[in-house]
Amino acid sequence: MDVVVFGAGSLGSLVGGLLARAHDVTLVARDPHASRVRESGLRVSGAVETHTTPDATTDGANLSADLALVTVKAFDTAEAANTLATGEFGAVLSLQNGLTEEILTDELDAPVLAGTATYGARLLEPGHVDCTGVGRIVLGSLDGGPDPVAERVGRAFRAAGLETLVATDMPRRRWTKLAVNAGINAVTALSRVENGALTDGDAAELAHAAARETARVARAEGVSLPNRRARTALSRVVDATADNRSSMLQDIDAGRRTEVDAISGEVVARAERHRLDVPTNRTLAALLRAWEAGRGLR
Repeated sequence: MDVVVFGAGSLGSLVGGLLARAHDVTLVARDPHASRVRESGLRVSGAVETHTTPDATTDGANLSADLALVTVKAFDTAEAANTLATGEFGAVLSLQNGLTEEILTDELDAPVLAGTATYGARLLEPGHVDCTGVGRIVLGSLDGGPDPVAERVGRAFRAAGLETLVATDMPRRRWTKLAVNAGINAVTALSRVENGALTDGDAAELAHAAARETARVARAEGVSLPNRRARTALSRVVDATADNRSSMLQDIDAGRRTEVDAISGEVVARAERHRLDVPTNRTLAALLRAWEAGRGLR
């Protein structure tokens, strides 16, 4: 399978690098990362050790492949979709935070698959990505149900040695992921703590409140996500990633714009459509947006 990874930062480089063990892969990344990969290949270390030689470019326009894997930050999705629309792809798979697939669907002719990834990744230096934990890729139809395109992509991922599940309940999985992200990312970013700090105490209560609100909005959107399921998923991820610093905390540490709009902000926006009150997510979003505005990131 020919694969274009659009937005090859940490996760995109890891997944793209592992896919390159069995497929023709092109990473769309920034320099100097793209240049180093072209010159010397991509080193993967940590929980998975390998060295592969995907192609790499800084220009994602006018490309063609069987699959476009989108791993850009949520706030860059619209720009990515516009660029991808200049090329031709058999399918598109998002492994992003937030509910970004609709943006891709609006701009692209190819079928868009929803996905989640629990592989841990950290870009150590140009041309070198660290796998901080082996997880699983879950993908499937955006609307749920069986999908032959998803099955084909799943087989390709498994052929490259990636732990992969093709799921028929992606609508619920998307909202479960959003609930987990709403509970973990904003709370850890604002309090500057690792995920394990949300095991109990005031921070845990805040995280669970954000997850419950998200589940309520999901149900208003027609997705069956009980509060208990959302909270159980949150606790499971906190336990499994106790030593991790969330992606939003890493953004705060680096002084970068966060994905607050696509996580807590998305919960607030969707809640407003249904006239629901989500005070925890509203407060978390307001605080993070204030931090960004104070640093000229908005």
